Amino acid sequence: MNKVYIIFPLIGLLVFGGFYYSFSKGYEAHLVELKVKAENTKKEKAAQQVKDREKAIADAIKASKVRAEERAAKEAEDERKKTARQEAEDRRQRVYDDRNKLRDQVSRLKKDLEDVKALVAKVSEEKKKHVDEEAFLKTYVKQAEANVKYYYDLLDKITAAEAARAAAEAAAAAAAKKS
Repeated sequence: MNKVYIIFPLIGLLVFGGFYYSFSKGYEAHLVELKVKAENTKKEKAAQQVKDREKAIADAIKASKVRAEERAAKEAEDERKKTARQEAEDRRQRVYDDRNKLRDQVSRLKKDLEDVKALVAKVSEEKKKHVDEEAFLKTYVKQAEANVKYYYDLLDKITAAEAARAAAEAAAAAAAKKS
């Protein structure tokens, strides 16, 4: 019975040793294979990371160029808007100045118009006065001419009457001398 205690564990140890030896041989190859696989995976990952970095750098450069173009376009647009705003402000100020100048000119012209209207009214009154005076003078001249004619006729009548009286006196004197 004592042999059994030694033989069975020894047989178990030999069986275990066989399994361990075959496992140990395959295990080291498997470990080397796993190590090579891990190294290949690391290399692939490193290569992929390098490619990804290069792509990211290229994308970043491209994005930077796009942002620079957008910034330049935005700055140009802002400058254009600023220039347009300044031009509009200048036009508004010019129009405001012109409006004030024209408003002053209109008030000055209205005042001048009122002065001219007053002058025209005064001249119209003087013209009416002169026209009335001319009409009066025409009627006065006609009346004076009529008076002159009347006086000439009267003088002619007086002269004729004096001549008739002188002739009558002479005839009366001649008749008185004859008688």
